[in-house]
Amino acid sequence: MDTLTGIATADAATDEVHRSIATLAGARWELRAQDPMRLDRVVVFLPSNNVLYSYVLFGLIPALYAEQVILRPSTRSMAAAEAVHREMTELLPRGLTRRVALLPTTQVRMVELARDADIVAFTGQYQNGLSIADRIGGRPRMLLFGSGPNPVVVGPAADPAVAAKDVLRARLYNSGQDCLCPDLIFAHASVAERLADEIAAVLADTRVGERADPRTTVAPLVYPDAVETAAGFLREHRARVRHGGAVEAEAGVVEPTVLMFEQDAEVHPPELFSPVFPIVPYGDASVITRWAEDAREVQRGMYLSNYGEPALPHDVVGSAVVCRDATAFDVEDGNRPFGGHGVAASSVHQDGRVWTGPLLLSEQAARLARRPAAEARHASPPRASSAVTAGGPRSSGPPGPVGPPGTAAGSAVGTSGGRGAGGG
Repeated sequence: MDTLTGIATADAATDEVHRSIATLAGARWELRAQDPMRLDRVVVFLPSNNVLYSYVLFGLIPALYAEQVILRPSTRSMAAAEAVHREMTELLPRGLTRRVALLPTTQVRMVELARDADIVAFTGQYQNGLSIADRIGGRPRMLLFGSGPNPVVVGPAADPAVAAKDVLRARLYNSGQDCLCPDLIFAHASVAERLADEIAAVLADTRVGERADPRTTVAPLVYPDAVETAAGFLREHRARVRHGGAVEAEAGVVEPTVLMFEQDAEVHPPELFSPVFPIVPYGDASVITRWAEDAREVQRGMYLSNYGEPALPHDVVGSAVVCRDATAFDVEDGNRPFGGHGVAASSVHQDGRVWTGPLLLSEQAARLARRPAAEARHASPPRASSAVTAGGPRSSGPPGPVGPPGTAAGSAVGTSGGRGAGGG
């Protein structure tokens, strides 16, 4: 836990451990479901957050079917990633861990190694991923895991108190430093004021402290640029601040803040990575549809949470996958496809072609054996894809124990894309 709380709150670190264990436990189920081909090499550019979970998603599970998995840690979390690698190497069977190499090297060197890979996974900002893809060339299958605004819609049929609890839980996860945190909240005009009051009342008693303290909800942000982004957003919209608004740049602390915009305002926030709650009241759900279909949002569509808005019946809005009465955290599952249909959020690049949609690394490994006949380019997201609901998708497939290649689990092979892959 000491390793994880260097970049995460104690509560988020505990959740990360639980999710990592659950993903390992679900490996056998995933292997059987996807049945991917065996690979020679997988190369991964790791994110700066969720270091343990990312190691499981992109290191340990791919090692069940790949002869070699090469991980490049983010320079921002190098020490934490190296500590996780050491601990996993000591704890897990050598037959598994010998296939995983953590390589703290230059991006130039990783690009060279990636040219001979079967699959390359990049986590981070889309433009950076495109730059690396161009340098690698078209031979490997390149998976780009980005981030999105993950808006929450609180409709006229929602209970504002219930929705507020979920919004608080999602936005305050690791002080707001996760790619699944919602950067925008649409609230129907009939419930917007009560929702804002419910959130502000809880934030008034929210504990700000050190990351390792289990009592802490909000801690200093890990990255100075996240503080700068939040401070800039709050300066630009100072007149909209309903609660909070203070930023201590040197300490890295962004006070939990509620902003209330004008009804039907057009707001396209950056990835805030901080405990900031922008609320946009709306009168008609068409406002949300227009927002989601804006070119900027179509590019980065990931998830959209729908609480009590019957006028949004579709399973995909714009390019975002709909979560019904649930946050993105509630439905995220390390053994299932992750993300939305936005090209900057979840996309596959190979041989000059681009696919968009939720990504699972083992699923992409399986598709390598079937290409190109079974694959088609998706210029826009399908309207009929399944939405996800509260309770989590794992219920349809019981997980089993994990095993190295050559065992019953390893013979079916697979892995996953997951939350650690976001734009941290």
